Amino acid sequence: MRASMNTSLYPLRFEPVCQDYLWGGNRILKRYRRRSRATTCAESWEIADRSEGMSRVSHGPLAGCSLHALVARFGRRLLGAAGARSRSAGATTFPLLVKIIDARLRLSVQVHPHERNGRRGGAEPKTEMWYVLAAKPGSRICAGFRPGVGRREFVRAMARGAVARLLRSLPATPGCAFFIPGGRVHAIGKGCLLLEIQQNSHTTYRVYDWDRLDRDGKLRALHQEQALKVIRWTDRPTRRIRPRRIRVSPVGNAYDGVVRCPHFGVMRLRLRAPELVRHDGRSFHAYFVVAGRVRVAAAGRTDALPTGGSFLIPAALTRYRLEPLTRSAVLIRATL
Repeated sequence: MRASMNTSLYPLRFEPVCQDYLWGGNRILKRYRRRSRATTCAESWEIADRSEGMSRVSHGPLAGCSLHALVARFGRRLLGAAGARSRSAGATTFPLLVKIIDARLRLSVQVHPHERNGRRGGAEPKTEMWYVLAAKPGSRICAGFRPGVGRREFVRAMARGAVARLLRSLPATPGCAFFIPGGRVHAIGKGCLLLEIQQNSHTTYRVYDWDRLDRDGKLRALHQEQALKVIRWTDRPTRRIRPRRIRVSPVGNAYDGVVRCPHFGVMRLRLRAPELVRHDGRSFHAYFVVAGRVRVAAAGRTDALPTGGSFLIPAALTRYRLEPLTRSAVLIRATL
């Protein structure tokens, strides 16, 4: 679909893109009542500008339009001043990727490049964060090294398939979060259901994959040499993040800070009353509904979203209204 340059922007919803990997389960489909031909969904890409899984608008005058095409056509009106600066630096894609991860089994021990070494090696840098939506008893996150671990110890452990023992292990409980900058070795434990907000990247270097076989009965490829080049050996200890209250709006809605880094900011909003949101247009606002139901109104349009719904407020919409349709609602918001 080709949208006119005069087409008015409005709150955008996208068709989720289901990605099925061997460690995935069916909680995304069941918990959020998703219709899919697939019986499992390891990851649901909610807002994505990737050839491996492109978001397309699901409703309204722009229905069928890809997120990539929206960025090309609307530029600053969609992304805001912060996003426009990233485009002027050479980027032509939406800068973030928002996804849900269902780890029926534990994921590989892995690492992503960071800014200083990623692009130099032709890879995409990737910093990410996880907000825990649900977790089975005993679910854990491994992230960062235990005290005293250096390159020598890590190389020896790789040869023995024992790298997980060198990582800091933390309990995954709903409502907490984890920050994973590029260069930090990590692994998502089984039983975790996470909302992930990350730089728009798909570069992952597997260090260890528990000696499991893929669907063809073969060991999955590892990328240990690449990983050793991007690991941050001086990485500080990982901590579990508990969102902290920043402010309460005049109508009683609470804003909690989760993560702020050079690549994105993430906030949790607890809605108990209608909220009129005003901002300066510096960035888009990308939302995920963690709990409850929400109505969003802007640009003469209204839309109701259930638990598990995602939507994007273009930067040009500097005034919009959020209303809980249940007694209360919880949303996660990502901006630049």
